[in-house]
Amino acid sequence: MPNMIKKRKAIIFDMDNTLLQSRIDFPGMKTAVYQLLVKHQMIHPDLDYTRHSASQLIELGRNSGRITEEIEASIWDTIVAYETEGMIGATLEEGAKDVLDALRHHYTLTILTNNARSAALQALKDTGIIPFFDLIAGREQMTELKPSPSGIHYILDKYPNIPAEEWIMVGDSWIDGKAAQDGGIEFIAYQSEPEEMKSHGVTPLAYVKRLEELLD
Repeated sequence: MPNMIKKRKAIIFDMDNTLLQSRIDFPGMKTAVYQLLVKHQMIHPDLDYTRHSASQLIELGRNSGRITEEIEASIWDTIVAYETEGMIGATLEEGAKDVLDALRHHYTLTILTNNARSAALQALKDTGIIPFFDLIAGREQMTELKPSPSGIHYILDKYPNIPAEEWIMVGDSWIDGKAAQDGGIEFIAYQSEPEEMKSHGVTPLAYVKRLEELLD
C-alpha cells in the first residue's frame, strides 16, 4: 500500500465532494444561514461570513445569547432543505468504488459528514458504497460540526484499540483538515487548493487530485 497511508489502520472519509458529487449548494447554504443570523441580530452584518463555515456561523449565533429554539430550528430547516435538494441524483466521485473496495481489505473505513446521518445513509445506499464502511457518523453524533474535532473524537472513541497516530482523514475542505488536526490525526487533502488550506492553518500530509492516488 502507498507510503502515506501504509502505516495506518483506519481512515475517516469526508462524504460530500470527496466520495460523492452531491451538488449541495454550500455557498448558498452559508449565505442563507448568515442572512438568518443577521435578521435576528445575532451577528454583525459587516462580518466577512465567507471566512467562516456554516457550522461556525451557527456557533456565533449560539454565543450571541439571542438564539432561541425556534430560530435555531428555522436555521436547521434551511440547511436540511439545501441538503435534501443537493442529494437528489448524487453520483460517485471518479474511482471511488474501486478505491474503497481495495482499501477495505487493509483498513477500517469510516465516514464523518456534517450532513444529517439519515441523509448520508440514503445517499450511500443509493450509490452502492455503504457496505464498505464500518461506521458512518453524521451531525447527530457531534457536539459541534466540523471544523470542530468533536466528530473525530466520537469516531476514535468507538475504536479504543486503534491509536490516533494510526488514523488518517481524507477530505476536500479546510474544515475537514482542521477537524482532523485538532482531533490529533493527519489529513490528506483531495482536490483542494493549498492556499485555502494554508489560510486556515491546515497543513495536510499530502494533496491528491484523484482518489486512485491513495492506491498508487
